Amino acid sequence: MSIGLTQGAYIAAAVLFILSLGGLSGQESAKRAVWYGIVGMAIAVVGTIFGPEVSLGFFGWFFLIVMLAAGSALGYMAATRVQMTEMPQLVAALHSFVGLAAVFIGLNAHIEAARVAAMDDIARSALAGFAAVLAHKTTVELNILRVEVFLGIFIGAVTFTGSVVAFGKLAGKVDGKAKQLQGGHLLNAGAAILSLLMLVLYLKTASIFPLFLMTALALFIGYHLIMGIGGADMPVVVSMLNSYSGWAAAAIGFTLGNDLLIVTGALVGSSGAILSYIMCKAMNRSFISVILGGFGNTTGPAMEIAGEQVAIDAEGVAAALNDADSVIIVPGYGMAVAQAQQSVSELTRKLRARGKEVRFAIHPVAGRLPGHMNVLLAEAKVPYDIVLEMDEINEDFPSTDVVIVIGSNDIVNPAAQEDPNSPIAGMPVLEVWKAKQVFVSKRGQGTGYSGIENPLFYKDNTRMFYGDAKKSLDALIPMID
Repeated sequence: MSIGLTQGAYIAAAVLFILSLGGLSGQESAKRAVWYGIVGMAIAVVGTIFGPEVSLGFFGWFFLIVMLAAGSALGYMAATRVQMTEMPQLVAALHSFVGLAAVFIGLNAHIEAARVAAMDDIARSALAGFAAVLAHKTTVELNILRVEVFLGIFIGAVTFTGSVVAFGKLAGKVDGKAKQLQGGHLLNAGAAILSLLMLVLYLKTASIFPLFLMTALALFIGYHLIMGIGGADMPVVVSMLNSYSGWAAAAIGFTLGNDLLIVTGALVGSSGAILSYIMCKAMNRSFISVILGGFGNTTGPAMEIAGEQVAIDAEGVAAALNDADSVIIVPGYGMAVAQAQQSVSELTRKLRARGKEVRFAIHPVAGRLPGHMNVLLAEAKVPYDIVLEMDEINEDFPSTDVVIVIGSNDIVNPAAQEDPNSPIAGMPVLEVWKAKQVFVSKRGQGTGYSGIENPLFYKDNTRMFYGDAKKSLDALIPMID
């Protein structure tokens, strides 16, 4: 394939990636957007493999085909076997692969540059592909290349260990509480300063030793940084690591001179950063406070909660729903754990068939991943037009007859507005307590993922519908008449 065809393929792929990213902003266009991404990636892979800079012998092609087949098979298995509740940790795991790839590509680029530098002019004249590009670089251009390699490896290493820790916390394999070594973030700052000194040493010596030392420091930073962030901030962390993986890819794109990798990495990096900002705003937190693991810091004792949690059975909830004209359902991670989305969809269908107004209220950080609840509801065929964001529906709670909260805690916690000493003080929440009646579907009386008690459960207009969400809803649905 000629350079012109390769560049044309890259442009087509970049356009498809942009269309894919734009389409993911809406539920109705999301499925089409996914196909744009699939086709764009296929074009990018083919354009790269058959591009003029790739020179493979028989064993190279054999190895490439085997790796493509193995990767495709593993990807298919993961997509078909991973439950929606496991999707956040899968995303974190995939980010770690991007970071590790950036580390390996950066180290390989350094080794290749050293190999080319050791050749004579005759040997260099016979080089092809990336090696040929290296052979024609000036001293200044080689130093720029080394900076690109250094940044790619550094960001990739931080992304790798950070994503592994995030995966462990989301999967429950690592304690979700914030934990750091003695010295806290001073250790991270010290490691970052040492890494900067390694960059200076690397530029002076062109030795691989500073790269290895910096890689070890970056791996520590990624690990220690994310270990110091509590589980309640993991949705933001996953989005942040997504951004890091994009910037790592872009840095490696500069190293390899691959325009598409630069564009794609920039798209992923910027969109992840914007999403992290949006989520921080939804929690009334600064991005820096999330990175520094400040969740839970208060200036005084939390407000005491009066009253008791009053339970209700399926018959009581059904009676209220049968009398109601307007219903709002607030889904949370508990719905995902119980895999209750189909039951929720069936309840919605029955209520709407009886002329009742049913809508869904989605908080920006509901679940363990941005858009987690939207995907679950779309999977259950819930109509897109009744799934509303917090800002679109929050003012409607006072005029709503019944609110059903399914497996949510922090996003419906009135302490965010009523208790200045609450760890979530100031966080925008769904004001469900303003409705006439609130039913909370919950397994038991425990606190949510962040470990914060919820005064909503003790209010006079709230009743606790205890039990597994799916079983509770399945018992409730036949009683709707």
